[in-house]
Amino acid sequence: MKLLVKHLATSALLGLMSVSAMAQTVGPKGEAATLSAEVTVPDDAVAAIKDAKYKAALLWHDQSDFVNAVSAGATDEFKRLGIEVVATTSAGFDAAKQRSDVETAMAKEPNIILSLPLDPVTSAAAFKEARDAGVSLVFLSNLPADYEHPRDYAAIVTDDLYQMGKQAADALASAMGGKGTVGWIFHDADYYVTNQRDNAFKSTIENDYPDIKIVAEQGISDPARAEEIANAMLLKNPDLGGIYVTWAGPAEGVLAALRANGNKDTKIVTLDLSEPVALDMVRGGNVAAIVADEAYELGRAMAAAAALRLVDKDVPPFIAAPAITVTADNIAEGWKKSLNIDPPASVTSAN
Repeated sequence: MKLLVKHLATSALLGLMSVSAMAQTVGPKGEAATLSAEVTVPDDAVAAIKDAKYKAALLWHDQSDFVNAVSAGATDEFKRLGIEVVATTSAGFDAAKQRSDVETAMAKEPNIILSLPLDPVTSAAAFKEARDAGVSLVFLSNLPADYEHPRDYAAIVTDDLYQMGKQAADALASAMGGKGTVGWIFHDADYYVTNQRDNAFKSTIENDYPDIKIVAEQGISDPARAEEIANAMLLKNPDLGGIYVTWAGPAEGVLAALRANGNKDTKIVTLDLSEPVALDMVRGGNVAAIVADEAYELGRAMAAAAALRLVDKDVPPFIAAPAITVTADNIAEGWKKSLNIDPPASVTSAN
């Protein structure tokens, strides 16, 4: 999943996310996760939804393959339900632009808004008009400050965060033959999405792989520092068997550091699809695996949750879509399942 500049955290969540205690994905307020496959619009509700001629707006934080896949999943579900998409916007990671997008979309009187709030405080005001008008709000991964379920929104939908971290640990352990030393580069911010993914990796290594030791740990907030961090980590630990990197952006910097050092042995596992990282993987380089979310399924589940709210069906507050481990062996299938598109030609031609 693509990352934000500003994030939401709560003190209650921090306790839930401790490495020793965490065993499953939880929401920003400690909510238990409902699997996205369980969130479907029953056949007996479809006719009523179609007859109501509802309208939806997709107000995204940015534009990317990930966002396109989420939009495709939502749009296909809306089409099935006879819901018209009247607005699609991109805020370009600008909270003020997102607020303007909400105001513009509200002029078209949508019954549903799907969005990823850029900043908890700013977005609380940005979505207030829609909330007060009874719009069915479904948020992707983030939550406006002080919004309560079910009063203010229908649901939050995100990845199965724990499984993403766990699958990353399993993939790295497999690539290392179940033994050796590991570096752990985690996201240095209080954000429940990356915190859970990162800590799930660490706890899985510590609990499930006794012959693998995490010997170097470093937080990162600026992806531009990844190469510098990796160089320092490798200087102190030249025999590292593997490195976990919190997401694909900084993983590109870690990969650059390994190449600059002539290191062909240290394996990398990271999260979220990236063409440069995938290209190294299919060429048999340092990258062993990439763990991705099912972005298309995220969109479908968001649309379904919003529609269920409009027909007074119970909607769980926190919904999680599956994770998928993408390797050189399943790159085409994994890319399609995650992003609903084929891999870049550079990746498929190198495989």
